[in-house]
Amino acid sequence: MKNILVLCTGNSCRSQIAEGYLRHFAGEAAEIYSAGIETHGVNPKAIEIMRQDGIDISGHTSNMLDEYRNIDFDYVITVCDHAKESCPYFPTKAVTLHHNFPDPAKAKGGEEEVMEAFREVRELIKTYIQHFNKEHLKH
Repeated sequence: MKNILVLCTGNSCRSQIAEGYLRHFAGEAAEIYSAGIETHGVNPKAIEIMRQDGIDISGHTSNMLDEYRNIDFDYVITVCDHAKESCPYFPTKAVTLHHNFPDPAKAKGGEEEVMEAFREVRELIKTYIQHFNKEHLKH
């Protein structure tokens, strides 16, 4: 079983969405964790947008990277440039992967425009995670 960490700035949107899809697509092949350099709580709009795609992340928690220092990760996926640049080094044999997804929490406009930004980011992350699973977990 592989240990996978998804890392973002606040562990509230992008990393939570990625964690949800990793859990869904990887099944028993991996243990999935997500963390942030800060914790902002799981964004209610991220919970809603994932619910619309049939995935429940309402039980997820927003965690600090330090909580996972003793886990030997196989993969560390950063989902924003700030996390990649700010991630403190800790000894690991993990393969590090990076993709900078837009932050839907910074979307402007009315409720529908904001939810559309969340949908767009969700679909980008879903596609990325599907490719990750096929390439690295053979699912």
